[in-house]
Amino acid sequence: MRILIAGAGIGGLMAALALAQKGFEVAVYEQAAVLGEVGAGVQMSANGSRLFDELGLGDELSAVACHPTGKEIRLWSSGQTWKLFDLGAESIERYGHPYLMLHRADMHRVLVDALNQLRPGCVHLNHKVKDIRQEGPTVSLHFEHGASAVGDVLIGADGVHSVVRRCLFGADQPVFTGCMAWRGLIPAEQLSAHLQRPIGINWVGPGRHVVHYPVRRGELVNFVGIVERDDWQQESWNERGSKAECAQDFAGWHSDVQEMIAHIETPYKWALMGRPPLPTWQQGRISLLGDACHPTLPFLAQGAMMALEDAIVLARCLERFADQPETALSRYEAVRLERTSKIVVGSTENAKRFHNPLLSDAQGAQSYVSSEWTTEKINARYTWLFEYNAATVSLEAA
Repeated sequence: MRILIAGAGIGGLMAALALAQKGFEVAVYEQAAVLGEVGAGVQMSANGSRLFDELGLGDELSAVACHPTGKEIRLWSSGQTWKLFDLGAESIERYGHPYLMLHRADMHRVLVDALNQLRPGCVHLNHKVKDIRQEGPTVSLHFEHGASAVGDVLIGADGVHSVVRRCLFGADQPVFTGCMAWRGLIPAEQLSAHLQRPIGINWVGPGRHVVHYPVRRGELVNFVGIVERDDWQQESWNERGSKAECAQDFAGWHSDVQEMIAHIETPYKWALMGRPPLPTWQQGRISLLGDACHPTLPFLAQGAMMALEDAIVLARCLERFADQPETALSRYEAVRLERTSKIVVGSTENAKRFHNPLLSDAQGAQSYVSSEWTTEKINARYTWLFEYNAATVSLEAA
C-alpha cells in the first residue's frame, strides 16, 4: 500500500514515521520550500511524550526539551501565585512518561531526522496541493506546478487551512472568537532569575491572559498573550507586531509580564478563529489528520498532542486493516472523533475560565481561583487528557 500524506508538519511527519516503521510505503508532500516549523512553544503532556517513546525517539526528544517541575496560576495584577499541578517526577509516577516543554522546531527536527534515516527522500518540498481525486481504488494529489502523485490512501495533514479538507467538504466557516494572540521567544538569560525557573505559568486576568514557559533546555522562554479585542482578525502566524503594542495590551499588568514583553525578540500576532468539530473526516480512501480536521484553540495545550495521537491510531488501523483501506480509515475516525471533539469544546471553555471578570480584584480572584482550580476540578480537566494512550487504545468499533 502506498500512502500519500499532504503536509510535513508535526502530524504529517509523525504519521509518516509510524507508518514507515510498520513497513508501509509513504510519500509526504509539503508546500514549503524548506522544511521547518512555524510557531514557537509546545507543551507536551504524557499522552504525547509516550508516543515518542513508542517510536524509539524518547531520548532524542528529551535532549532538546525542558523538563518542568510544575505549573502555576498567577494573578495579573499582584502576581499572587497558586499551584496548578506538579510535573517532573510526578508526571512520570502518575502517567509513566514526562511532561516536556519544547520549541516546536526542535520537535519537528527530531521527526525529520528519524524519517530521513528510515525513508530517505520520502518528503517532497515545493509541492502545494491544488486538487485531489479519487477513482476506484486509486487516489491522487495534483499540485499547482503541474505534477501529480498517485497512491492507495491519502491523508490530509495540511493544517488549519487544509486544501484536502476543502476539496472533500467545501470551504470552512471560521468564526472570530473575539480574541487575538501575541507570541514570541525570549532569551532566558535576559530575564530575572525567577522568570527562568523550569515552571509553566498561566497569568489570569479579566479579558486576557498570559502563558509562558521555558523551551530548548531552558535557553529560551516561550511567551503567549491572549487579548480580547476585535480590531485584528488575520489568522496568520507570521504577522509581526511591535513590543509597544503588545505592552499596551497588558498595561497595568505585573512587572514580570512587562519585563518579558520588553525582551521578546520578535512579537507576532494572530487572530484566534473558532471552528466547530467536523462530523466526519473521511471520503472513501481519503481522510484528515490534526488541525485539518479538528483545529482547536490553544487553551488546553492539546493541539499538537491530538495530531500525534491521530498519527499513531491511523498507523495502527492501516496495519490492522491493510487489505481494507476504507475500513481502516473509518475505524481510525471512529476511535478518534469523540476525544478530539471533546478537546475542541474543552479548550473553548478554558478561555472563558482564564478571562473571567471576577479576576479584576484580589478578593474576587482569590475566591474564583480557589473555586475553579480545586484539586478535584484540575483532575477532572486534565487527567483524562494525560492518561490516554494512542498506542494501546482499543480499535474495536464503538
